Amino acid sequence: MSHSHGPVAGHAGAAHRWRLLLAVALIGTFFVVELVAGLLSGSLALLSDAGHMAADVVTLSAALAATVLAARPSKDGRRTFGNYRLEVFAALLAVLIMLGVSLAIGISGIRRLGAEPAVDTGPMLAVGALGLAVNLVVLWMLHGGAGESLNIKGAYLEVLADTLGSVGVIVAAVLIRATGATVIDTVVALAVGAFIAVRAVLLAREVLAVLGQAAPAGIDPQQIQDELSALGGVFDAHDLHLWTLTSGMEVATVHLTVEPGIDPHDVLDAARALLRDRHGIAHATIQTEPTDHHGCLEIGW
Repeated sequence: MSHSHGPVAGHAGAAHRWRLLLAVALIGTFFVVELVAGLLSGSLALLSDAGHMAADVVTLSAALAATVLAARPSKDGRRTFGNYRLEVFAALLAVLIMLGVSLAIGISGIRRLGAEPAVDTGPMLAVGALGLAVNLVVLWMLHGGAGESLNIKGAYLEVLADTLGSVGVIVAAVLIRATGATVIDTVVALAVGAFIAVRAVLLAREVLAVLGQAAPAGIDPQQIQDELSALGGVFDAHDLHLWTLTSGMEVATVHLTVEPGIDPHDVLDAARALLRDRHGIAHATIQTEPTDHHGCLEIGW
């Protein structure tokens, strides 16, 4: 049996921890500014964006904490895979927060439809423009890690939705100034809420795929099984399992039936190299069995 870790550098989120730390500081500071401006101006679009900023702070803080805790070993030894899954749960928290913000915006907007609230567009424009600048800076910082870590991606999408909210605030302020129709403020807030909900659902699909231990995206289990079966000296590959522990950490287990007279060490080396070099799976547990071994047939699931 071979248990291969390979040359893996660690979970992807850890490499971008400093980005999250700076993002929390920037977003947290601006949230206070936007909340005060929203209350003073009476703008639902601005208040909804402030609420989203608050959600950003929680999401980014959770993502940051997850990257720290994920690297710590299990003290009681019962978490045999360590705490790496915490990053996936942080992404799930981002989904729940985004859905909550979307729902809150939707309820507030629907209640406000038909009313003509007084909206001061001056603070809307100023704070909306400043918020857009802050969000763009944070997006730029997180962009590099969004494609590598599901945890960072959750934080990135949260800030992306908030960036759209800032754009909405600016657009609403300009249109209200031009037309005098304050209902635009409500319509923009509802549109932002809908966008947030869509992004949350898309991220949720990825998170649930990992928690459900589905095969990693872009990897075909049948193809891998066929390739392992085709290795020299391998009679059969079975009981193959593929899943993602956390972003950048794919795991595999498989049983290989070895033909008589074949050195199992050579088969293990070839299988390990195939999984690592061709499919990027550095952590693999490979068990070899003789052709007359039928232990796997006794397993009922």
